[in-house]
Amino acid sequence: MKFEGNTLRVQTNEVGIATLTLDLKDSSVNKFGSQALAELAQAVELLQQDSSVKGLLISSAKDAFVVGADITEFMGWFQLEEDALAQKLRDAHNIFTSLSNLPFPTVAAVNGLALGGGFELCLACDYRVMADSAKVGLPETQLGIYPGWGGTVRLPRLIGVDNACEWICGGQQKRSADAMKDGAVDAVVAAANVVSSAEHLLQQVLDGKLDYQARRERLQAAMEFSPIEKMMIFESVRAVVGAKAGRHYPAPMEAIKSVEKGIFQTIDKAIETEIKGFVKMAKSPVARSLVGLFLNDQLVKKTASKYTKGVEPVSHAAVLGAGIMGGGIAYQSASKGTPIVMKDIRQEALDLGMNEASKLFGKQVERGKLSSEKAMQGLGKITPVLSYGEVSAVDLVVEAVVENPKIKQSVLAETEAQLKEGAILASNTSTISITHLAEALKHPENFCGMHFFNPVHRMPLVEVIRGEKTSEATIAKTVAYAQALGKTPIVVNDCPGFLVNRVLFPYFAGFSALLKDGADYQAVDKVMERFGWPMGPAYLLDVVGIDTAYHADQVMADGFPDRMGHDGENAIDRFYALKRFGQKSGSGFYQYEADRKGKPKKLASAEAQELIQSLHGEHQTFADEEIIARMMIPLCIETARCLEENIVASAAEADMGLVYGIGFPPYLGGALHYMDQMGLAAFCEMADRFKHLGKLYEPTQAMRAMAAEQRTYHQY
Repeated sequence: MKFEGNTLRVQTNEVGIATLTLDLKDSSVNKFGSQALAELAQAVELLQQDSSVKGLLISSAKDAFVVGADITEFMGWFQLEEDALAQKLRDAHNIFTSLSNLPFPTVAAVNGLALGGGFELCLACDYRVMADSAKVGLPETQLGIYPGWGGTVRLPRLIGVDNACEWICGGQQKRSADAMKDGAVDAVVAAANVVSSAEHLLQQVLDGKLDYQARRERLQAAMEFSPIEKMMIFESVRAVVGAKAGRHYPAPMEAIKSVEKGIFQTIDKAIETEIKGFVKMAKSPVARSLVGLFLNDQLVKKTASKYTKGVEPVSHAAVLGAGIMGGGIAYQSASKGTPIVMKDIRQEALDLGMNEASKLFGKQVERGKLSSEKAMQGLGKITPVLSYGEVSAVDLVVEAVVENPKIKQSVLAETEAQLKEGAILASNTSTISITHLAEALKHPENFCGMHFFNPVHRMPLVEVIRGEKTSEATIAKTVAYAQALGKTPIVVNDCPGFLVNRVLFPYFAGFSALLKDGADYQAVDKVMERFGWPMGPAYLLDVVGIDTAYHADQVMADGFPDRMGHDGENAIDRFYALKRFGQKSGSGFYQYEADRKGKPKKLASAEAQELIQSLHGEHQTFADEEIIARMMIPLCIETARCLEENIVASAAEADMGLVYGIGFPPYLGGALHYMDQMGLAAFCEMADRFKHLGKLYEPTQAMRAMAAEQRTYHQY
């Protein structure tokens, strides 16, 4: 038989072996959309009817096998009524079930990434041969759903309940060694040999050396456990998964329920169990938020790629100012293959920067991600210097000296005089206007902001800031460098604080106002952490550094005096005066001491409590809902202002900036999505209840107009 479609093709050789090749036209990867499913259904039906076919091999013509479902298309599925969505899933299941019941053996040749529906296709086959460089997995829980095309049914039967729950609930991509160890694949071979090895395995089945029918019967039957075994397995799994997933992300625990019920059912009934649970998750607000973030991330990356089209990559970079931040930037550049010069005026600072980079490379070796030789090669790409000699030849310089406009302007002007023609100068300032800093330069068109977040090696975001005179060529080259560092760059226009810190400081202002009214900062921290933030505002200020926050607060107050200035001394002012700078000084809102691994351990501080009470009086009790509202309203309104003022170009970039830059709770989808979910009318009504707190709590006129017209920031 022969079949040719837009997403796959089937051809049978002279000995009756059919090869189904996945090859989505006009795309660099294979993904499952409605057309791919329809063509797969056609191909399977033709294979069922062809009595000459003795075996089926499924392979890919792309570097990846199948990267998963086409999320942009399947967002439409999630809008369907529950019964209609269930039927869509049932239709897809019928295709996979028909494949798994073909009257001959089937083998998947997994040459590259096989994720989500792509891996579920592999699970529907009798055998799997995997390239040693490939990865497989079921990442659906990261989107607030769980596998819906048989993953919760077939994987537990194949690799055991505990392993399957770890794969499904963790949502991680699994390397070939782990897949083989757990029993998810039958062989691991060099990538060049995947198809030939799959053909060999198929021939062994046809020769009677492997019994595919017995395997099918075992994998399609209900599993058998004693009540004690079942209780021990699932109590343990629930405890581990529940602790990791947290209360805001229900999909992993729902997946466990599906597995727990499905393993005692025949495969047909287990599929119905999976469908029912999937529909429940797909209709949840968390799924809408997380799928929205996925789409936003795709848009942000696509936008960045438009800037860098045809741009020559940065071949050699430099960072000015060593220490923790400079060392972090140097490590990130070197670890991703771009040599970097690290300059400082003090040898002890260079030593600190090199120690920081060395420590980070060492951790990669400890985790098995790098060999000692590769780590040494990476460290060798960093050149520490005390003079400008080596800097004069680089393509791009990141200035990362102290957050003081006069010092920065002096260093930038001095550096500019040393650079080759056309080299880019970028400032890692967190709040200071790029246009203002550019006043010290002869070529402001070659200057922009490049704001990294601490710790550099972990935080995915880089803000690329366009000053009034910054050229588009400068922006493009800087975006390209950020991408080369493995970061997600978002281009923003200039203003005090840019996007992320401009939005963060109203959040801190809401916190300061709560303290002024008598709130206990530890209680506020606990409420906001339960709400989904990685750390509460007091702890975050300690991590950022009270000194850093104090100086940034002054910049923000000067830039937006109507809503970010404050009268009288607040806790940040008092702590700054007392040099309680947070983690870096050992005390701030909390006390810090090193744990067994040398990391700062947070402890309660009676002294901090007394200092705040001396400022604001005895504690008052606030309801959780009021704390959340008073913290979130200023942040959300300021995000809307940034979009209205074109500081950020799109709602997608605004929300991703907050999720990647300050850890905005992903289950809420970003500040603008949070307001969309609540409804702008309801948000404005909530804000109006706190209008006595000042302009930070006043929605803009544009927000009120959108609320009246029932419009949203996002259209997905």
